[in-house]
Amino acid sequence: MDMRELKGLEIAARCRVTFASGIWSVPSQSGSGRYKVILKSEGDSCECEDFTLTGKPCKHVHAARIVRERDGGKPGPTIDTDIIPKRPTYSQDWPVYNLAQSIEKHRVQELLADLCRGVEEPDRGTKAGPKPHLIRDAIFAIVYKVYEGFSSRRFECDLQDVFAKGYVSRTIPGPKVCTFLTNPALTPILIGLIVQSSVPLQAVETEFAPDSSGFSTSKFVRWYDEKYGVERSGHDWVKTHLMTGVKTHVVTAVRIEGRDAGDSPQFVPLLKTTAESGFKIEEVSADKAYLSLENVNAVDSYGGTAFIAPKVNTTGGVGGLFEQMFHYYQFRREEFLAHYHKRSNVESVFSAIKRKFGDSVRSRNDVAMVNEVLCKVLCHNLCCLIMSQIELGIEPVFWGELPPKPIHAELILPASVAPAKNPTPASVAPAVRPARMLFMGA
Repeated sequence: MDMRELKGLEIAARCRVTFASGIWSVPSQSGSGRYKVILKSEGDSCECEDFTLTGKPCKHVHAARIVRERDGGKPGPTIDTDIIPKRPTYSQDWPVYNLAQSIEKHRVQELLADLCRGVEEPDRGTKAGPKPHLIRDAIFAIVYKVYEGFSSRRFECDLQDVFAKGYVSRTIPGPKVCTFLTNPALTPILIGLIVQSSVPLQAVETEFAPDSSGFSTSKFVRWYDEKYGVERSGHDWVKTHLMTGVKTHVVTAVRIEGRDAGDSPQFVPLLKTTAESGFKIEEVSADKAYLSLENVNAVDSYGGTAFIAPKVNTTGGVGGLFEQMFHYYQFRREEFLAHYHKRSNVESVFSAIKRKFGDSVRSRNDVAMVNEVLCKVLCHNLCCLIMSQIELGIEPVFWGELPPKPIHAELILPASVAPAKNPTPASVAPAVRPARMLFMGA
């Protein structure tokens, strides 16, 4: 018995599987939808993504076969129930992990302070009165607050500690940090710092994966579900698009373009930011939401190979690299899937961010929500750097011996809140173009 057979048994035992007009309707285990399964002597079929990718019987097909046998139809599949399958597990280097966790808080403070060194302060003029807080101090405060996860009142003690260590230039009241989060000028700076924080891992990361996920908010929205013909309501969310490395899980690019922004249009900007940061692009694995001729050609233009899952109606008739990728999937499916499944790492990144720094935002202001999510991503990158420093011996150096190229603080967001472009520090070296890996070549 494998995991698909086990899940098929569970669906057949606990869920209502129906049959009408030659089609089996099998419910989804992860949502409210249902999948259409057709059982034929020349070959079964299901419309789920697992069957589309592998071409092998999925859990929905197994469930339909079991129910058909139970209802007196044809004999069901032979399943060996003596051995229960186990989920695959992956070893952890616990001494390295324990060391990284034990020094993480102090190292986050050091790395964050060094990273904020590159933020250029706007011209304050010669106005009389109290001077506002430095932009770099504001960035340090909001990111460290998100890392700690405390309320603004409880966080004030930590602000006093970092001032005593010299990480900020003056004391900051705890409630003032909430005001910093509402500043739209900090959003492009945070995006630039996320990009800069990934640069020390250029020598390690050559394979990447994009995806998107939402962080829930305290606001509620209503929408009409066209598919099921009902009105639904629920928490609003901040939809976040990431490009991540599949080895260290570092985030190399991020975009927040609105709650209903599509995934595919974000692919090229994310890829461009990653390449311009100095990373070699050898492979990019993505799900079918990113499937387009433009995206496949964009990966090739940076010297890499795209492994994007095809849709049900994909034929590859447009020719070129798109057709080569589709034929590679058709005729060498196991090899293709070995590359494609590397995209699971980006799901692990979202899981890690939400598990460690929360899957929702506390802010109520639209700008503050975006800034809070960006702070979560930056905190994740700093944690990845600390782990890589211990595990791989990589020393995180953001600016080197030369003075840091400043990340300007006077950038202003457009009216839609989300930044139009991802600013990249000019000091980052241009991308090195690796040799392209051909789909069907030797």
